[in-house]
Amino acid sequence: MIAERRTKIKELLNVSTYGTDVVVKGWVRTFRNNQFIAINDGSTINNIQAVVDYQNTDEALLKRITTGAAIAVKGKLIESTGKGQKVEIKVEQLEILGDSDAEKFPLQPKKHSLEFLREIAHLRFRTNTFNAVFKIRHSLAFAIHKFFNDRGFVYLHTPIITASDAEGAGEMFRVTNLSFDNPPRTENGEVDFKQDFFGKTTNLTVSGQLEAELGAMALGEVYTFGPTFRAENSNTTRHLAEFWMIEPEVAFADLNDNAQLAEDLLKYCINYVITNHPDELEFLKNRLLEEEKQKPMDERSEMDLVSKLNFVASSEFQRLTYTEAIEILKNSAPNKKKKFKYLIENWGADLQSEHERYLVEKHFKKPVILTDYPKEIKAFYMRLNEDGKTVRAMDILFPGIGEIVGGSQREERLENLEQRMRDMHIPAEELYWYLDTRRFGTAPHAGFGLGFERLVLFVTGMTNIRDVIPFPRAPKTAEF
Repeated sequence: MIAERRTKIKELLNVSTYGTDVVVKGWVRTFRNNQFIAINDGSTINNIQAVVDYQNTDEALLKRITTGAAIAVKGKLIESTGKGQKVEIKVEQLEILGDSDAEKFPLQPKKHSLEFLREIAHLRFRTNTFNAVFKIRHSLAFAIHKFFNDRGFVYLHTPIITASDAEGAGEMFRVTNLSFDNPPRTENGEVDFKQDFFGKTTNLTVSGQLEAELGAMALGEVYTFGPTFRAENSNTTRHLAEFWMIEPEVAFADLNDNAQLAEDLLKYCINYVITNHPDELEFLKNRLLEEEKQKPMDERSEMDLVSKLNFVASSEFQRLTYTEAIEILKNSAPNKKKKFKYLIENWGADLQSEHERYLVEKHFKKPVILTDYPKEIKAFYMRLNEDGKTVRAMDILFPGIGEIVGGSQREERLENLEQRMRDMHIPAEELYWYLDTRRFGTAPHAGFGLGFERLVLFVTGMTNIRDVIPFPRAPKTAEF
């Protein structure tokens, strides 16, 4: 039995001294010619090759070295004579830690479609693609925490179960422990939520923003980073029912401060991945290039993944108002030729993904920060501009993604906020605690929400949001 401490493959691939005794434990990716084992232990996207002396190895043991099997090998680290690797292990001792039936294991050493891998999401971590995606996801999460920590922000844990709807959207998952078969009812026959666990109707949160504002009005600069839930029946490549959101709130900040903070955060995160994941990005870049070979020339990306990330990280984001954007879109060729699915005719239209992507990918050819939207298409808490028609809202649009950040300067004036709530039929008594921040020491403040999966989607070059979260939750999808 091989009991010695293992060395991670990532470390071994970087050594420059040979002849040392090493122990590696991992999973078999391939086994060729009864002697060359490609082993991966998850520490790197790259495998290490272990060479077995098959003539002096028990044949029954060799038959158990199958794709997916977990093994331990002990041997000498030697300079490799083959192409593609610097070192390999000359095996002296080999142990099977866990067998894998080659006939039944679904991940054979061949190219699998992402659709197929989604069906076996519990095993897709074992592929190079998902090794790269989830390593980058981890690093992006770490970079976000580091960015805010280094700037003196306080990480606030906001509730997952809430009694408020921050967006006013109404598309929420209800939380209850009442019996579905025979719930208690009031005299007029309605479900009596006073007998529910929390004594009222509660839901899974759609946003931590309102609670984060409470923190910002005392701690100055806070951020949340947690799961959020939307019960929208959106079965698309860009929507999930459960996703993660980053939501900073900053006291004494206006919309310009807010836009700069968001731009700084996005560039910091992208640069962090460029610096720390060259191997993963190179793999994903080549994967994307192979995928795009199937597309017509005019549908292929102008830049490869790594070039695109470097370009965005070094570009000044284009800033313009909603009104300016509407004029550009109204006069654009796709609009005039009726190529847009949703034609832009009048000021006040709610911009769709096709419009956002036109501005980013065709017109400006870089990320865009859109500001000052019509109040009718934005949430109640956004600060009303002097024109009485628009609010201090902000969306950041990215190539290939569309909206990646949505935020605003918040309405700090109590009378204005109460009027907006009346206009939008939001009951003030349910949000008394939120209005208290305007009653006692109100101050200008701003914040935004960054959809974490959309950031991961952009940085990895993946095209379906279900491929950048380990276990996707979407309509009719709640496996594992």
